[in-house]
Amino acid sequence: MRFSPQLEKWRIRRGSYGSNSGNDFGAFVVPGPCGRDLRIIASSGDPSIDILWEHVSVSLTNRPPNWEEMCFVKDLFWDAEESVMQLHPPKSRWINNHNYCLHLWRPTNQEIPLPPDETVGKKELGELSGR
Repeated sequence: MRFSPQLEKWRIRRGSYGSNSGNDFGAFVVPGPCGRDLRIIASSGDPSIDILWEHVSVSLTNRPPNWEEMCFVKDLFWDAEESVMQLHPPKSRWINNHNYCLHLWRPTNQEIPLPPDETVGKKELGELSGR
């Protein structure tokens, strides 16, 4: 996970979500790719207390983030070849503090297993559609 110099200009520095430049956690208000500000909270985890996950939450005021916005945020914090995930945990473990918030996760102590490409689709079709 990275906290790029580009990201620093959008860091919230005061109040309950405030953090300092260079911290590997913080809250940010970032102009999104669809013309809306994205509210982001990010943390690289803390191995000293057994939190072995990188985490980014993304929200807007009146709707959940869309695919383009989530891809934009993924690219802000992780490299193009790193896998991150959105999770659908068991209903008994749902926590909803914000109706329009989605999360990206990456474990720091293991690789995320991925399904074989052929179970997802044909790469050639994705290339034809511009993806």
